[in-house]
Amino acid sequence: MLDSVLRKRIDPPVDRIAAGFVRLGVSPDTMTIAGLVIGLGAAVAIAFGQLLPGLGLILVSRLADGLDGAIARRTRPTDLGGFLDITFDFVFYGAIPLAFALLDPAQNALAAAILLATFYANGASVLAFAVMTEKRRIPEAKRAGKSLLFTTGLAEASETLIAFVLFCLFPAWFPVIAAVFAAMTAWTFVSRVWLAAKTFG
Repeated sequence: MLDSVLRKRIDPPVDRIAAGFVRLGVSPDTMTIAGLVIGLGAAVAIAFGQLLPGLGLILVSRLADGLDGAIARRTRPTDLGGFLDITFDFVFYGAIPLAFALLDPAQNALAAAILLATFYANGASVLAFAVMTEKRRIPEAKRAGKSLLFTTGLAEASETLIAFVLFCLFPAWFPVIAAVFAAMTAWTFVSRVWLAAKTFG
């Protein structure tokens, strides 16, 4: 929901930072891998109760996630790079709720499991819609600089990052925040299924 609005503000400074990494010879794939490693480090920190360091690592990880695409646009985008970017994003998105479940299983495990289930369904709908769009060569499909078409929804990358930040700042409220975000993610899944029925039916 917020991705298209925030990209207009975030992309220019990210592009300037990316130019520096290009001059240093950093490849997009290297930045993608670094983003995943840092994101998994955030999950480990959270699982051990280090929430503020975990939050810092989450933010650095998401900066790396933005930089890999900016570097690719300044060099040469590849299908492998697109694959790694999408796949590693899903690994990161799953790792953070899991970390909170490990931090406090009694309080957080059920909410984390529900959130992860909605992530699973929503991720499947994103990728399946993208594959079918490519298969049908739908001319009006907009990739917005991505390797695959990503349809918009109530829960996108920006909202996910906001939820993760709130998890770290207000850990006692994790079950409530996770439940609200799970509902948003489920709504996005349902709306995408409805869009697929209209588009491919």
